[in-house]
This record gives sequence, C-alpha cells and structure tokens, in this order.
Amino acid sequence: MRILFLNDLEDERIGSSVRLVHQLAAHYRRLGHHTALATAVQDPAQAGVADARGLVVHRLFSDYNPRWRAWTSLDNSRTREGFARVLAAERPDLVHAHLVHQHLSYATLSAARRAGAGVVHTAHDVMTFCHQKLTCFHGGEEHGGELRDYQARPSKCLPCQRLRWNPFRNAAIRRILERDVHRTTVVSAELGRALEANGLRVDRVVHNALELRADSPGAASVQALRRKFGIEGCRLIAIGGRLHEQKGVKQLLRMLRLLAPRFADLRLLVMGRREVYAREFEALARELGVDGLVVPTGWLEGDELQAALAAVDVFVTPSICFDTFGMVNLEAMEHAKPVVATVFGGSPEVVVDGVTGFVRNPFQVESCAEAIARLLDDEDLRARMGAAGRERLEERFLLPRMADEYLEEYAAARAKARAS
Repeated sequence: MRILFLNDLEDERIGSSVRLVHQLAAHYRRLGHHTALATAVQDPAQAGVADARGLVVHRLFSDYNPRWRAWTSLDNSRTREGFARVLAAERPDLVHAHLVHQHLSYATLSAARRAGAGVVHTAHDVMTFCHQKLTCFHGGEEHGGELRDYQARPSKCLPCQRLRWNPFRNAAIRRILERDVHRTTVVSAELGRALEANGLRVDRVVHNALELRADSPGAASVQALRRKFGIEGCRLIAIGGRLHEQKGVKQLLRMLRLLAPRFADLRLLVMGRREVYAREFEALARELGVDGLVVPTGWLEGDELQAALAAVDVFVTPSICFDTFGMVNLEAMEHAKPVVATVFGGSPEVVVDGVTGFVRNPFQVESCAEAIARLLDDEDLRARMGAAGRERLEERFLLPRMADEYLEEYAAARAKARAS
C-alpha cells in the first residue's frame, strides 16, 4: 500500500503528532508499505523533496500572517499546486491527515478524495472546531474548572478571536470532513466527545502510543545529569515540553510553594525552553519565594532527556487547557514514574487515578500538592504506581497496537473510496 501522511510539522522534536507519523511510517515500511509525508516549511530554500531515514518528505513552502489562519486553513493557495504535484508523484492508496489546520489546509483532504485515495483524518487537538486551544471550556478560576462547555459559538469565540474570527470556518470544516473524509479518528475519547458536541463525526478512538526504547539510562547517566544541574541528593518533581501558561506552569509553581516547607530537599525540573521560563514564569517564582527551588534545564533531547526522566521522582502534567492526550505521560510511564495528571482532556484515559498516579483538577492547587506529597513521602507507593504505569503502557499504549488499529481504518477508508 502507498501511504501519504499529512502534517504541517516535520521536525520530530517539536510535536508528538509528527513523532507518531515518523514512527508509524517506519513500522509500515517494515511491513512492506511505501510511505511519504507532505509537510510545510516557512523558508522557501527548504522546499523540495527529502529523505528522512526512508520516509519520503515533500516540503511545501507556506508563510503568511497568522491573523489569517482561520481563512487560509480552509484552502491555502500557497500549497495548493504543490500538493497536487505530491499526489501525482506519490499516487497514494491512502492519505492519513494529522495536522493540516495551519499550512497544508483542509482543502488537501478534498484533493486526496478526488484523486481516488482513501482518506483518514486523525484529530490530535480541538482545532477542527476551536480557533485555538479551547482554553475556555472549564470556566476557569471563577468556576473552579468544573464546567465542560465544549460547544463553539459566536458568544464565546468572537470575544476571544475578535478580528481573527471566521464565522464560516467551522461549517466549512464540517462539510469537508463529512464529504471528503472516509474515516475520522480521535486520540482520546474525551476529544471525541468535544468534537461530537460540535456536530463532527467520530468513527473511532485510536489512542496514541509509544515505541519503547531498546535500553534505559544507567545509574552513571542519571548521576551525571544530577551533577550537571546541581541536584544530587534532591527529591525531584518535573514538568516538560512546551512551556505555556495553559500547560499549568503557574499552577505547579503554586503547588511548589505549598510543598517546599515539607520537603527541604525538593527541586522542580522545568524541562523546556529556558528563555520561555525566564520571560513568562521566573517573576512569579520569585514572588512565591520558590525561585531557588526551580531548575530550568532548557530543552533536553536524546539521552539527556531520558536521563532526566529516569532521575525524576514524580512527573506532573497540570494543564489547564484541553490536553487531548499528553504523550509526556507515556514518556514518564516508560521510566516507571508515577504521574500526577490534569483532569482535563485525555490524561485520565492514560493515568489511572490511585493506580498509576493521581488525576487532579489543577485549579485545586492544594489537592494537587497533597497528591504530589503523598508520592514524595512514600517510596514504596512511588515504586508501585510507577511499576503499574509501566505495565499499563506495555499493555495498552505501544506502537504495534496503534499501527494495527490504523491499518483497520485504512482498509475501511479504501473500501469506502472504491464504493464511491
């Protein structure tokens, strides 16, 4: 089978969706399929065809003012002709779209269907109906994060987006997905509920997965990392990935203030861009009196990232946005680390409350801090929950399971394409 993936991103380091594409593609090549990726670049010098360890990558140039994204995402004239050339070159039997709502555009789905391919669309986030990241659904501090208002409507979206709002966007996306996509999948059941609340068809939940590493960092690697950051002998909690207010960094700093008097040796690893932490969060840490307990590591990759994950005692994912799945939960579970995860989005489908960690509402800072404290206080509990997390990962969230489920979706999509 000739499979063409679509993703606005190409770099595996900056997005879980594109990491999954590369892993799926490698898995399918081992099964004898041909794989290619259509993606977008913002530098015209980078446009063209490349090879990424056997994955054929078609880079299409697209650059525009983001204020027009709600319009351009429907049909991007900058990538239209280039994508037609990709379809002609690849002749795909199956097109699997992941992220197309910035540069490739939803029009690529229509073009793929007209070319005779089976079309599968996987929603990794809420942007099929939300202009951004659905930060309003829980009601915020005013409602204690207890609401679950997923429906997009002018009274919510227009004050949020103002001149960036496109009143025709969501209806246009619904039409394209209904008419031109043969199968629609979501990465969590909760994301499926959010899409269905906005009139979007959901055919199946296919949870994200991880490809296990062949080996784990040894004690020497972990000790070297601890020495590098001056955290020998410290208890460690950590947050990682893209640092943003909506990822709950401020909530975690407030939790740290509550935890600090109980654990004199506690440190918080902030594993993300150091300049973002300095610009967005350092002032709050100073105001709360915990700046000396925060260790901003900068962006970690490869063996150093794995050593950091292995060094952590408790991983925390306190997002206050709709966190659709949370791949970092799986990355912590791979190292048998207990996770204290957000109640919002798909994390409760990954982290089992009271078994592999705790699931808490990050607006309830004291409750979250207490859950972290329970784990820091009890080494046996940490070990049991970490082991349970690793077992759950191996049972439910490994790459072969996800790849097999997508192959079933591909077969269903191709059957529909042949029948139409």
